Amino acid sequence: MRSTRSFRALSIGAAFLLMAGSPSPAAAAPLPKAPNCPVFPADNVWNEPVDTLPVRSDSETLKATIGLNASLHPDFGSYAGYGIPFNVVGAGTPKYTVPFKWPGQSDAGPYPIPANPKIEGGSDKHLLVVDKSTCKLYELYDVRKTSAGWRADSGAIWDMNSNHLRPKGWTSADAAGLPILPGLVRYDEVASGVIDHALRFTAETTRDAFIYPARHEAGDGNGADLPPMGLRVRLKASVDISGFGPQARVILQALKTYGMILADNGTSWYVTGASNPNFDDADLHLLQQIHGSDFEVVDTSSLRNGS
Repeated sequence: MRSTRSFRALSIGAAFLLMAGSPSPAAAAPLPKAPNCPVFPADNVWNEPVDTLPVRSDSETLKATIGLNASLHPDFGSYAGYGIPFNVVGAGTPKYTVPFKWPGQSDAGPYPIPANPKIEGGSDKHLLVVDKSTCKLYELYDVRKTSAGWRADSGAIWDMNSNHLRPKGWTSADAAGLPILPGLVRYDEVASGVIDHALRFTAETTRDAFIYPARHEAGDGNGADLPPMGLRVRLKASVDISGFGPQARVILQALKTYGMILADNGTSWYVTGASNPNFDDADLHLLQQIHGSDFEVVDTSSLRNGS
């Protein structure tokens, strides 16, 4: 992470929430530029707390495969080239038909794409667009603009007012067949003092299997020691987070209450966010003091959208 920015003081109310561990709101906070669109319903599993659910019996085995000594790493920060950005557009944004490498597991569209969209750097090149006029979320994987127009490997369209999942066995713009946006660390939430939803993370080696709410796998084998897509982990309640800076504490409290969901293959324990120049990189860097051994794998067999 390349620069350090100051973090504006948390409000008194937000600071109280951090200290007292008060209950989070019933639904994830909407995007500031799309205030009338929920980031999925309150009873969506992304928005359900898991701090009271039991630990899976194979928790230690799965954690060991992901990496007990590997550090939690924020894959976002103040530098715009990190993380996964998102775009908010209105009804007047042009829509495009996007040819796909995997059309059989992609939504045909068309997809609204602004003139100069923010696209993830690196090899994945995710493009996330929220249409605030319809509360639809459009996500594309490995998107690129050619002389013939926009192309992508896969694409998914989500109604943010709905708990609907993709068909079983379908990918999305993410390997696990999940939406990306609801699992991002967003600066507006960190600044408010509360993240009230699960986060998205990656693991280097995964199983050829998926569990709810994931719909797709991209694994390396069938070993029972390998984590399946959709696996949910949480930071142990016993981990002391009082010594971390204000931004890191908000994220760590979310990991205690809501945990994070395995959504893709990548470096183990990388948690995804949308970069913002107001993130304090020195503060976020301290998250690397948390290791795989500080987590536990949650038994989410009782969680279902709408339950």
